[in-house]
Amino acid sequence: MAEQFQDEEEDEPLHKNHQAYFVPGLHRGLLVMETIAAERRPLTVTEIATRLNLTRSAVFRIAYTLRQTRFLEMTPDSKAFALGPRVLNIGFAYLASRDIIEIAQPDLERLRDETSVSTHLAIRDDLEVLYLSCFQSRSGFLSNMNVGARLPAHVTPMGWLLLSNLPARKITRMYDGRPLPAVSPHTPTDLPTLLRRVADAAAHGHVVSRGFVEHGGCSISAPVYDRSGEVVAAIDISGPDSMFDLDQLDTRYVDAVVTTAHQISRRLGYSPGQVLSPG
Repeated sequence: MAEQFQDEEEDEPLHKNHQAYFVPGLHRGLLVMETIAAERRPLTVTEIATRLNLTRSAVFRIAYTLRQTRFLEMTPDSKAFALGPRVLNIGFAYLASRDIIEIAQPDLERLRDETSVSTHLAIRDDLEVLYLSCFQSRSGFLSNMNVGARLPAHVTPMGWLLLSNLPARKITRMYDGRPLPAVSPHTPTDLPTLLRRVADAAAHGHVVSRGFVEHGGCSISAPVYDRSGEVVAAIDISGPDSMFDLDQLDTRYVDAVVTTAHQISRRLGYSPGQVLSPG
C-alpha cells in the first residue's frame, strides 16, 4: 500500500514537508473504514489485511482502536468488523452541512409531483456517485437509490454529467489502469468510450437513459452548477419504464428536469453563460 497519498482531485505536487506532516497510522485507519464501507458488509481482519496489503497484526491494532472509539463494531460472532455509530454520525453531519440539499428540496419535490417519478440529487465522491436526496414517487413504486447510496460514476448518466466539468486529462489520470466493470450493455468499459460519454453529456446538457443502469428502467439527468459555473451536483428522475410516457422522454420529461436543474443552479448563485469549459 502506498503511503504517499495525494488527492486525485488535485494537480498540485505534495507539500514540501509531506513526510513530516503526513500521518500514516491515521491514513491506514481511514482506509480500513473505507474498505469496509466499499464492501457493504462486515469484514474480518484477514479480509481487510488482504485488500490493503497490510499485516494481520497491523489491521488488528487499527480495528481495535477504531472499535474502542466506536468507529467500528464487532459482529455478533465477533469475527468481523462493521462500521460503527460514530461513522454514521459523521456521515449525517456531512450530509446535513451540504446547503445544496436544503436548497434543492422544494424544486425536487415539485419535479416529483410534476412528473410522478422519483427524483434524486447526487454529487461525485472520487469515482463514485453519492446520492444526497431522494423524493419517492407517490405512485407506490419506491426507488432503490436512497440517501447514502453509491454507484460507480462511470456507469451512470449522473456520473458522466458530474465528470463533465473535469479536463479529459484529469479523467484519464483518475481512471488510468482501473477496470471499468459493466452493469449493462451501455456501460463504457474503456477510457475512450467513457470520455465520449462524458463529452456527449456535457454537449447536450442532459442525458436520457433507457436501461443504462438497470434493465427496464428510465432516467433523465441534468447537471447543477454553482456560482462559479462548476458542476457541483446532478439531479434525475428515474424509475421503471411503466412510470413514463415513453413518447415524451425527449420533450416533456427533459424540459422538466433541465428546468429544475437550472432553478437549483440559480439558487446556488449561478447565472447563464458562466459554465467553465474543461481544459
